[in-house]
Amino acid sequence: MASDLDIARAAKLRPIAEIAATAGIPPGSLIPYGHHKGKIDFRFIESLRDRPDGALVLVAGISPTPAGEGKTTTTIGLADALREAGARTMIALREPSLGPCFGQKGGATGGGHAQVAPMDEINLHFTGDFHAITSANNLLGAMLDNHLYWGNALGIDPRRIQHRRSIDINDRSLRDAVIGLGGVAHGIPREDGFDITVASEVMAIFCLARDLDDLQARLARMIVAERRDGSAITPADLNAVGAMAALLRDALQPNLVQTLAGTPALVHGGPFANIAHGCNSVMATRTALKLADIVITEAGFGADLGGEKFLDIKCRQAGLAPSCVVVVATIRALKMHGGVAKADLGAENPRAVTAGADNLRRHVAAMRAFGLPAIVAVNGFLSDTEAEREALNEALEPDEIAPIFCTHWADGADGADGLAETVLATIAAKSARFAPLYPHTMPIAEKLRTVVRRAYGGDDIVLSPKAAKQIARIEQRGFSHLPVCIAKTQYSFTADPNLRGAPSGFTIPIRDIRLSAGAGFVVALAGDILTMPGLPRVPAAEAIGLDAAGEISGLF
Repeated sequence: MASDLDIARAAKLRPIAEIAATAGIPPGSLIPYGHHKGKIDFRFIESLRDRPDGALVLVAGISPTPAGEGKTTTTIGLADALREAGARTMIALREPSLGPCFGQKGGATGGGHAQVAPMDEINLHFTGDFHAITSANNLLGAMLDNHLYWGNALGIDPRRIQHRRSIDINDRSLRDAVIGLGGVAHGIPREDGFDITVASEVMAIFCLARDLDDLQARLARMIVAERRDGSAITPADLNAVGAMAALLRDALQPNLVQTLAGTPALVHGGPFANIAHGCNSVMATRTALKLADIVITEAGFGADLGGEKFLDIKCRQAGLAPSCVVVVATIRALKMHGGVAKADLGAENPRAVTAGADNLRRHVAAMRAFGLPAIVAVNGFLSDTEAEREALNEALEPDEIAPIFCTHWADGADGADGLAETVLATIAAKSARFAPLYPHTMPIAEKLRTVVRRAYGGDDIVLSPKAAKQIARIEQRGFSHLPVCIAKTQYSFTADPNLRGAPSGFTIPIRDIRLSAGAGFVVALAGDILTMPGLPRVPAAEAIGLDAAGEISGLF
């Protein structure tokens, strides 16, 4: 069977200028990055401001498993099918992080005949956006430590520095570090640490900024340290905003690529909805909505994580209102949630499908809690049996869920035509009554409790003494109105990654709270979640290389 990379390389891609013309982007507004990638000029984006918006469709998923679910693949297959049905359609996706590409999860450009391309370039350096974000974040760290070295005129307390450096690689050794060692010439010794770039506040600001002015205003509001009296130190105090914005200027322009079928796709902004808000950029989504009648976008991991954050954080800040949500599952993943080991997934097991359907039902309920119609798409595998599909139909019937079985991995747009028909009918019905799960006036702890109860199906939160003090301090400083971003394992509704399915009667332990004043949300670290992942025992990087012709091999 051909690999995703083989299929992508066999496809005949159109020049990026033709894709831009398909999307209504004039030649002078496209900034080419080679033959098949480009960025959209700020001035053209500004000229779209008064155009009406198209309909927005969110694609989310069940709790991920090693069996795979295929949200990106479904997003692409659906968009291709809608375009084939005559709808002016665009995709707004997140950019892949190098961490999973070289770690365990692999790339993030879809699969089979439902991919965005060029697959290898998008999954690696792409247009350099993440490098720019890493540089801007680390420039801020360098300027902060340089200020300490040259006399600390601002009176920064080195014990109260909140800014962390970043790198877009899984590197557990950098989670905690001591810097400034080696004597007087090398700076002030202090504790520091690294987050993976996509979990940095600079990444969140990049994704949520409406334009260059908003970008700079958000950078200026970041709280990176405190004085001994507790007053805040910001990048504006360090005169760092201008240089950071200069590094981010070109990166903030959305990236245009294409699906293998030629559908325009804006791939821009960061993933990792377990430890970040995990959405593509507001710039890309809003640009696509001005250029297309229907925009398909994707939230990371399960609907409980990426879907909830897309709706409670991104939509709240950007003024977006989706028409519906597509929740993606596979028969294989449902069997894992029903208790089947990965090695046994090839055997028919309708009973496990029925048991695993509880996980799917809870994700659908979480999306319905926002007032949105939820459509279930089952991403098909050759091993799926008729008995298993029938078991899923019967399991979902009491909740008035009619799953749509798709084969877009193998068949491209033709494999998602039924899903496209349902999405078109749902958009036309205008039944969405979108509202966030909680009002901005709700106290922070109650916001956390609301997400746990309404999105996860849990009972409550348990705040550590440290987290309770942090929340009280944040509210005292006037940030109680901000939405919350819970960082927890993606593998379970709980904080325990081993509890698959749909557990009940659980609480979510919150150990630490971080204020992201520039991004505009409060991060709550739950359980053992870390903002710098590590590589697995056998990282994917070991299989990646170059062949004799200089072509990359081993990407998946």
